[in-house]
Amino acid sequence: MTKTLRTSSHDKVATRLAEILIRLNNGEKLDPRQLAKEFGVTLRTIQRDLLERLAFLPLGKDQQYFILESYYLGKLTIGDIHRFAALSGIKDLFPNLDDRFLRELFDSRINQAYLVKGHQYEDLSDKTDAFKQLEQAIIQHRFIHFSYKDKNYTTISPYKLVNQNGIWYLAAKDASQLKTFCFSKINNLKTDAQRFESEAHIGATIEQEDSVWFSADKYEVVLKVEHGVASYFKRRNLLPNQHIDKELEDGSLIISSRIAHDEQILPLINYWLPNVHIISPKELRSVLIKRLSNYLVSNEI
Repeated sequence: MTKTLRTSSHDKVATRLAEILIRLNNGEKLDPRQLAKEFGVTLRTIQRDLLERLAFLPLGKDQQYFILESYYLGKLTIGDIHRFAALSGIKDLFPNLDDRFLRELFDSRINQAYLVKGHQYEDLSDKTDAFKQLEQAIIQHRFIHFSYKDKNYTTISPYKLVNQNGIWYLAAKDASQLKTFCFSKINNLKTDAQRFESEAHIGATIEQEDSVWFSADKYEVVLKVEHGVASYFKRRNLLPNQHIDKELEDGSLIISSRIAHDEQILPLINYWLPNVHIISPKELRSVLIKRLSNYLVSNEI
């Protein structure tokens, strides 16, 4: 009996989620109260669908309406949606179907030109044509040329448009070096008729890196995180390439992070002060102390 009830409940959830996904995928604006009335469930149930079961999707809000962010629209087939909804509906029964697994399943159908790290996005309405032009250059493996910060770049191999914390970047290869360009600062974009040979390891590097700081020359930073905020660092990675090396008796953590540039981690350390301490390298600790000292001096009353 229990199995029958669970199966029936799962079928209803999967059917409802599939319908919601189809509408979102079509660009519809969804009112939770209207959905609750339509499907004969409580408003809390619909809110759970949108905010918990579908929490890994880039959903935005327009007043009381929920919408799917524009870069995800129209990317899935009906079959994809139904399979995805079915798996979402049985998350409660199978904990191993976590958000990361479902997101990867969903993202596997998204256009190969994009990599979204975060759910926000900047307004690029004035550069729509250039964005689409870059998309096609990436898909077709064509060289591009553009100006960027008063410098001209030629014969650039574009690999991905990466959204990091709401800002779009172009990950591209310049000669033998993988570089990142802020998309909004790219001007005079031109696509070459000549194609380049896409290198699988370059794409893998971009996919695996959890920031837009692409470099093979990374160095290790070791931090001590006080017990009062340790749970946040255990819950998810808050630092680039974070690894928890040790948990101390008082609940504090020794964490290592591999970075390509000081600015990749210093703003994060600033945010968690005074609960995070730099153990090594000493040079990075000196940079942080000097910045804090300068700040205190400049803000003396």
